[in-house]
Amino acid sequence: MQIENEQLLAFVEDAKLVDKKKLQKAYQEAQKDQKKLADVLLSSGLISESQLSELNAYIAGLKFVDLTKEKINPEILHIIPQPTAQKHNIVAYKIVGDQLGVAMLDPRDLQTIDFIRKKSGFKIEASLTTKESIQSVLKQYEESLEKEFKGLIKEESRKIGLQQHKEMGEEGDDKDLKKVAEELPTIKIVDSILRHAINQRASDIHIEPEEKDVIVRFRIDGILHDAMTLPRQIQTGIVARVKVLSNLRLDEHRLPQDGRFAIKTDQYKVSFRISILPVFDGEKVVMRILRENAQGLTLEELGFRGEALEKIQQAIHKPIGMILATGPTGSGKTTTLYTLMDIINTSDVNISTIEDPIEYRMPRINQTQVRPEIGLTFANGLRSLVRQDPDIVMVGEIRDNETAGLAINAALTGHLVFSTLHTNSASGAIPRLIDMEQEPFLIASTVSVIMGQRLVRRLYPDTKKVYKLTKNELETLGKDIDLDRMLKILKDNKAVDSKATWEDVKFYKPIPSDDSPDGYKDRIGIHEVMHVTESIRRLITENATSDQIEEYAKKDGMITMLEDGIVAAVLGITSLEEVLRVTTAEL
Repeated sequence: MQIENEQLLAFVEDAKLVDKKKLQKAYQEAQKDQKKLADVLLSSGLISESQLSELNAYIAGLKFVDLTKEKINPEILHIIPQPTAQKHNIVAYKIVGDQLGVAMLDPRDLQTIDFIRKKSGFKIEASLTTKESIQSVLKQYEESLEKEFKGLIKEESRKIGLQQHKEMGEEGDDKDLKKVAEELPTIKIVDSILRHAINQRASDIHIEPEEKDVIVRFRIDGILHDAMTLPRQIQTGIVARVKVLSNLRLDEHRLPQDGRFAIKTDQYKVSFRISILPVFDGEKVVMRILRENAQGLTLEELGFRGEALEKIQQAIHKPIGMILATGPTGSGKTTTLYTLMDIINTSDVNISTIEDPIEYRMPRINQTQVRPEIGLTFANGLRSLVRQDPDIVMVGEIRDNETAGLAINAALTGHLVFSTLHTNSASGAIPRLIDMEQEPFLIASTVSVIMGQRLVRRLYPDTKKVYKLTKNELETLGKDIDLDRMLKILKDNKAVDSKATWEDVKFYKPIPSDDSPDGYKDRIGIHEVMHVTESIRRLITENATSDQIEEYAKKDGMITMLEDGIVAAVLGITSLEEVLRVTTAEL
């Protein structure tokens, strides 16, 4: 719901919400850049979203409600199904007589109001609210869903346990397993686990058989959490159901199996990458959750900033060269490369990839899945791919000497190449390529930028607590990092005042809350971006060590991962403990 700039200016001025000079400056900026005044006021922090929404409601003659701290009766809440609430930004919050009170971002959306009226049988009283209110109420859907899942799983587990004891032994034959996998209790349990994991923002589901029960764990923001414990007797049925969904062999219990399946609803399309491994008490299932609509991030949203961001932007707009992302499994390398491709994915370039697996489908990009069992390896796929007239090539991972040689050759022959390597640091990528028998002078002439990265948990913004390091803590930190250099970096990044000392530097601690049990929510990257300058090229041709290369890179302006993490910690994005957790293990 938008109000014209002139109208909003008059009402903000009349309400005296913003200083007159600052308001006029914001208005001039909006007019000059053809922006909405509301957006300028919000981005500059001159007005809150709640104030803006309340003002919009007043101007339009509508009621305004703030639901951020309201607990809504579940029976009223579920009058509007969650998919509808999420899609149309509308929630039910009260009933008075024959009227249903709904809060929405645009009360002038008569089509949605009429739809709710017909479906619910109530007269509708629409009020304006904020995005925060909508998000707060949507969380209440998740809470009620969690209770529903646990009750459902308990009941269906009892049913499936009884059926399995009657119909089959522990393993059963192929027909028995398929029958159990297709029975309603099994389907309900597996579907509930999947939906619950998606609602909890999990990246992985672990289903682990023990002697007496089955433990289900979710990896959320990089940390594994126990989600539920199920009766031991239903483990065979759950594994069989996952195998059916993934088109895997039901009668194979001795060898590992890998597969994939997808589910699609009005809210999301999600793929699951399946790994089944025989363990002592049965078969362990791990499912990686891949949200197929997850592209569209920016480099800034991934955590890149300052000079590092500029170096990447320059490199991806060059027609040739090689850009590498390094880090362990699960450090966000693929997401970074997908984001780079998304930025330069225009109609005048041909982008082709060879991946294992294809994690996200991307429009206008030709993506090929590696299939070693039929001879389609990274090397063979890349050899064919360069004959497809690509401008930009993405190789999911450089795993062997042949793939490394082909990738470097592609960069030498007029292509921009993206790929990943498993090394602990950006500088470590150079010795790794040399270990793969690549000539140092070829590496020096093709590699343009190397990005090392890790993922850290974001602090939940509403509950984080400020603190300062004690003298002992500062001395301990000084063992891992040059404190004088670090303080200068903080000042250069405007994380602290130009005259600040370490005694002035603030850090932030996580504070648990109902919305965030551990004080964190979501993850963000910390990075080191090594631009291959002339001095670095010379070192590469001289077979310098990774430590020597890193020292020169720092002199050339590179900020290390640990240093970038400390900047993020001082800015309140994450905690110092998180940064040290993911970086100091390699120091």
